Amino acid sequence: MNTLMLLTLAHIAVVLVMPFLLVGVINRTKSWWGARKGPGLLQSYHDLRRLLRKRQVVSDTATPLFRLGAYVVLVCALIAMAFVPLLGQFAPLSFAHDFVAVAYTLGLARLVLMLSAMDVGSPFEGMGAAREAKFGAFAEPALFLLLGTLGAATGMSSFADMLGHLHHTTYYLLIVWPLAGALLILLQTEAARVPVDDPLTHLELTMIHEVMILDHSGPELAAMQYAAGLKMTLYAGLIATLLNPLDPLAEPMAASAVAVMLMLGVAVVVGCFESLMARLPLQWVTSYVWLAGWLTLLAAAAVGVTGGGL
Repeated sequence: MNTLMLLTLAHIAVVLVMPFLLVGVINRTKSWWGARKGPGLLQSYHDLRRLLRKRQVVSDTATPLFRLGAYVVLVCALIAMAFVPLLGQFAPLSFAHDFVAVAYTLGLARLVLMLSAMDVGSPFEGMGAAREAKFGAFAEPALFLLLGTLGAATGMSSFADMLGHLHHTTYYLLIVWPLAGALLILLQTEAARVPVDDPLTHLELTMIHEVMILDHSGPELAAMQYAAGLKMTLYAGLIATLLNPLDPLAEPMAASAVAVMLMLGVAVVVGCFESLMARLPLQWVTSYVWLAGWLTLLAAAAVGVTGGGL
């Protein structure tokens, strides 16, 4: 089996397994901090299997857009994962400026998620959609600025090349931690984690993601939950690739193992965040998401000042 085939299979395995494992590690970390037994590592997998066997209940006011929305969100997340280098300088699909396709595929998923939330005619879910749009508007510029910084630092144009070649540039030690911090904040924002959101509570004053999927049930709710797990895996994979010093094309097994360990480490960090701090008041969330933009701006300035050509 050649190296590219091996890496493709490893990438698919990560996409299928890691969303459940990351949620399990976060929950186990929170249980450890709270001195509780807590749910098992694969509890989210069992929850997904339970949802797939449940009967769907659909609002009388919903149109076919509502039922289609969950599957469109899931397919968009899966397509985006095909372009994202989770194991280092490798992605199953790659071409020049493919990061634009990733950003707009995720943007399409966000748009469909908001439309399906508003389709049932509930002002409560419309409130969640408005909050999703607001915080997404702050997160997307930070993501594009981060990608632009990677492009300026490496001179590359594809997602995998930009992240993979960053280790060989003189800017790496200067910008790696601001970019990792920005990606962690984007993970918490896009995957609805504390301190931006909390998937385990139902307080209407601060709900964002959960309020938009309240009317989904059965397999459609499972698709929404899996898509949220994929987005968390996407950002955890980007952080892992940023920190992983190994080249997967030269050392596929070792690089993949290190990438998986780093992604699990990211889940531990997210679990520590969720154990040691509460969800932010809603009016503070915008400032927190802005912090990702400031960190990427700091990295971009560092590249520009030291000769990156920004």
